[in-house]
Amino acid sequence: MRRIDVIGIGIGIFAAGAVLYWAFQRFGLDSTNAGIWSQAVLVGGLVGWLLTYLLRALTQNMTYNRQLRDYEEAVIQKRLEEMTPEELEQLQAEIDRSSESSDS
Repeated sequence: MRRIDVIGIGIGIFAAGAVLYWAFQRFGLDSTNAGIWSQAVLVGGLVGWLLTYLLRALTQNMTYNRQLRDYEEAVIQKRLEEMTPEELEQLQAEIDRSSESSDS
């Protein structure tokens, strides 16, 4: 994420707080209660975002993890494509032997 993106998001959140404050005042709350409720909504949004972040981090479903997984799969696929048929047969035999030894 670039700095300008972070600045834009910060300004957007600040503007959202102002809009919420104005909306709560428009619906009849005094300035103190409008400020409290707009802050409560913003803090609730922050806690919600934090929970989704923690969920993605714990399940390893973040962008870096997906890119690493895709890269590893691409490397394995390329290595398999470069192997000769004899090497593929030898690899298959090794896999069969290891699966038989793990089954017993």
